[in-house]
Amino acid sequence: MKPTLDLPAFVQAAADAIIAAGADGRIVFWNPAATRIFGFTETEALGQSLDLIIPERFRARHWEGYRQVMETGKTKYAADVLRVPATAKDSRALSIAFTVTLIDAGDRGRIITAIVRDETTRWNEERELKRRLAELEERVK
Repeated sequence: MKPTLDLPAFVQAAADAIIAAGADGRIVFWNPAATRIFGFTETEALGQSLDLIIPERFRARHWEGYRQVMETGKTKYAADVLRVPATAKDSRALSIAFTVTLIDAGDRGRIITAIVRDETTRWNEERELKRRLAELEERVK
């Protein structure tokens, strides 16, 4: 007998955030990992704009791309991991990495899903290593 995957259980147990938003940019799905990463409960997030987690200085660029994807039904990032800043409920700056998928939901229109990983610790460590390297290179000169 082949084992079967309980997809809803998988999505709820996933270590990475799984977030979905409709054509209007309002959140329609938010799993427990999204709560852990961003601090907003599912109840707080559902129905809210993605601005909830997008730093203000990046919103115009985000929405320009979002609208284009919704209009064309195509994303140039389908196979790419995107790395961008984000904001948590407590106003902490986060560094996230995510992939996006566009789903045609029939009469509900298009839905964008993102699988998101918090890479803040890795990003801070990398930044510190780059700072140390630059410091060492300066000493050698």
